[in-house]
Amino acid sequence: MSGTARAGAPRVDAMDAAPLLMGRIAAPFGVRGWMHVTPWSEDPAALLAHRVWAIRKTDKDAWRSVDVIEAKLQLPGLVARFAGVETREDAAALRGCEIGLARQALEAPRDGEVYWADLVGLDVVNREGVALGRVADVSGHGAHPVLHVAAAGAAARLIPYVPAYVERVDLAARRIDVDWQADY
Repeated sequence: MSGTARAGAPRVDAMDAAPLLMGRIAAPFGVRGWMHVTPWSEDPAALLAHRVWAIRKTDKDAWRSVDVIEAKLQLPGLVARFAGVETREDAAALRGCEIGLARQALEAPRDGEVYWADLVGLDVVNREGVALGRVADVSGHGAHPVLHVAAAGAAARLIPYVPAYVERVDLAARRIDVDWQADY
């Protein structure tokens, strides 16, 4: 495996909480069970340090642990091979699976950084003090992440997660302050 692999990564049944989403299996790569992986972290190589990943097909499915036999950078993402995945057909069956890592296997975010999963459920309030809703999801769209903000009786808002709009994230207060008008 390329990169510095961490032995002893927790398996799904030993995780303290649900895995943090780190990417998705995009497509088979070659004929020997390799897969293209689209990482969702700022550093595409972040997954390379882990020998055990959790995968699931949909958010309704249970997570299961997979042993990563080999993984390497293949920009714009990665390619990886799991134990027990030997053919292109085996790899194709995993297309679309989400990839997660145990929170305890990850480093704590640096100052000014957060894991996207920690934003879900936070209240979103604009400069005028108007509650715009609660973060229902965070998705990556090329240049920057997007907050999906839901409020009862209102259309969902999509707010770019960039300094021009997101002024402050207070995890302790469970609140995100934004420069975003209620009528946007």
